[in-house]
Amino acid sequence: MIIKAKAPLRIGFAGGGTDISPYCDEFGGSILNATINMYAYAVIEPLNNNMIILSSNDRGEYFECVSTEFIEYDGILDLVKSVYNRIIKDFALKPLSFKLSTYVDAPAGSGLGSSSTLVVTLVKAFVEWLNLPLGEYDIAQLAWSIEREDMKMSGGLQDQYAAAFGGVNFMQFKGNKKVIVNPLRINKSYLNELEFNLLLYYTGTSRLSSKIIDTQINNVKSNTKTTLEALHKIKQSSYDMKEALLTGKLDDMGYLLNEAWMSKKATSSSISNHIIDELYEKAIDAGAIGGKISGAGGGGFFMFYCPGITRYKVMDALNKYNGEFKTFSFSKCGVQSWKYQ
Repeated sequence: MIIKAKAPLRIGFAGGGTDISPYCDEFGGSILNATINMYAYAVIEPLNNNMIILSSNDRGEYFECVSTEFIEYDGILDLVKSVYNRIIKDFALKPLSFKLSTYVDAPAGSGLGSSSTLVVTLVKAFVEWLNLPLGEYDIAQLAWSIEREDMKMSGGLQDQYAAAFGGVNFMQFKGNKKVIVNPLRINKSYLNELEFNLLLYYTGTSRLSSKIIDTQINNVKSNTKTTLEALHKIKQSSYDMKEALLTGKLDDMGYLLNEAWMSKKATSSSISNHIIDELYEKAIDAGAIGGKISGAGGGGFFMFYCPGITRYKVMDALNKYNGEFKTFSFSKCGVQSWKYQ
């Protein structure tokens, strides 16, 4: 018997950063995002040789050890180890013997929530294998706790919930890590048009999101006026963009993306750089009316809104750079798992 699981990566339209403490604890946060047909995968093959084998096929990393209740961290696949350690701890299980293989369709630090999506996928794989009583909210919360509390990785709340639930969601974040996921029913023609008008462009560089997020957190804690005002605007843009999407005023989303990007850059000096700014200017000059770096910023995937058929002119304008356009479509389903005999 083989256990498999997959969860979708996500693109964030508006509100990114307002899901991070202490901002969401004090002011409440909100985010509009959507999952896409790029995934994190996990495959568990149960063994009976008293061994644990971990393998990351996209990162080329490998680890093995004798079955144990707690795998020590050594810098190799520590995030994968942390999921196993937490599953054993929370559900009072005996050491397991298995081979676990993973693969993610986007590199770490790309801004599509790849690390969190992988953790959600891993949790779901163990849920399937061990028949654990966990639903979508439970899986998302456990994945968040593993990353933020066990591994001390800075970040927000949206990625785990997007991966668990899938689809287009308006998420609200309150104190005590309370999250409300509101699935949106979008007219199919609106989604088709939005897909056509969006370009996803990989800049060819990744970034360590935790450093950027730490800067934002420190700015909020110190009540830095520019950061707080920018986050307030970013939160409001999530409401405005949700209304534009539901009512089919899609070009308004493009202009709102531009406003949100300018606000996002005001939260930390690490959000952008001269290369990112140049890419954005070239895209705007070629016909895009808005866009933003996905995730924390600093690199990874750029998303541009190109009305009409301007996408082709934008692609031509950016072809001289070393990036890569990624074709995508929206994904309705959240994390899934199954057994294969």
